[in-house]
Amino acid sequence: MTTYFTREHEWVKVDGDTAMVGITDHAQQALGDIVFTEVPEAGKQLAKGQEAAVVESVKAASDVYSPVTGEVIEGNQAVVDDSSLVNRDPEGEGWFFKIRLADAGELDGLMDEGAYRDWVKTL
Repeated sequence: MTTYFTREHEWVKVDGDTAMVGITDHAQQALGDIVFTEVPEAGKQLAKGQEAAVVESVKAASDVYSPVTGEVIEGNQAVVDDSSLVNRDPEGEGWFFKIRLADAGELDGLMDEGAYRDWVKTL
């Protein structure tokens, strides 16, 4: 499984034509205690860069954008039921949705983990 990152602090773990999407540890730390999440429903078509989910904390509300174009396969009901899961395991069980990739070429514009970590240091 290959992992990519966006400048909007989403991560994308790709396995074949399926991608799992969530927010990075950096993003959840910046947000603070997460109190609400909304994820897309299976079957929803998303375009790269489109608002796909919502995460709210005691500090702010933020949109989670789809880093790729495709059809949502599954929204993570676990983070809807227990939003603090995003704080506890943002780059694991705290994922937001799974999507079937429409164009794997879109991944070329994303960062690998090293590039993302280096970029975060500049913020």
